[in-house]
Amino acid sequence: MTAAPAGRLAGRLALITGASRGLGAAAALAFAGEGAHCVLVARTVGGLEEMDDKIKALGGSATLVPLDVTDGAGIDRLGAALHERFGRLDVLLGNAAVLGPLSPIGHIEPKHFEQIMAVNVTANWRLIRSLDPLLRASDAGRAIFVTSGISRRIVPYWSAYAASKAALDMLVGVYAAESAHTKVRVNLYNPGPMPTFMRREAFPGEDQATLPPLEAHAEGLIRLAMPSCTMNGEWVAGDEAPHR
Repeated sequence: MTAAPAGRLAGRLALITGASRGLGAAAALAFAGEGAHCVLVARTVGGLEEMDDKIKALGGSATLVPLDVTDGAGIDRLGAALHERFGRLDVLLGNAAVLGPLSPIGHIEPKHFEQIMAVNVTANWRLIRSLDPLLRASDAGRAIFVTSGISRRIVPYWSAYAASKAALDMLVGVYAAESAHTKVRVNLYNPGPMPTFMRREAFPGEDQATLPPLEAHAEGLIRLAMPSCTMNGEWVAGDEAPHR
């Protein structure tokens, strides 16, 4: 691990999925800017290399992991590699997600439904299963999972994505309850509308210039990742930066 700039996450080790673009990329830059060494997980090597260049420009450092989060065995190998190299993990940001088709329930092809659940739910379970021991080895492990307001609303044609995020909410809530007696703190983060590729898929006619920039989420995510954060099992909206 190379020297990182001084900051609120100085010396911390943070793993981020979906780190090559969107909120994951913004979070990686924010964490690195605060001194964390970032383990960047994404499918695209080119995107990861671009992020590495940006982090180095900040004076930070990163470890690049080209990995599809649906590769459960790969996640297990990642956990083992992190244990061997670092012996711990301080921050986990489960951000990777897919939208899938927005259509009537009966029109969704099984392969699409299964893919949405694999990325949005099962992958995060595999991350918890593999990385929880490393978070517990930290002096203040912090796990953050990105959810959506659609998990708490009933909207026609959003069945698969909404169901996946509702399942994630419950999975993370139970994980938080099971972690309450440890030094690990687990929370959900709902960023709200963001100028991302996924948002363009859902709302192709929307002017994304009217949405809050991705950088607006940096402070909320940093505070959830800090050792001083005492929140656990909470559902945090992007416009409600945590203060404890």
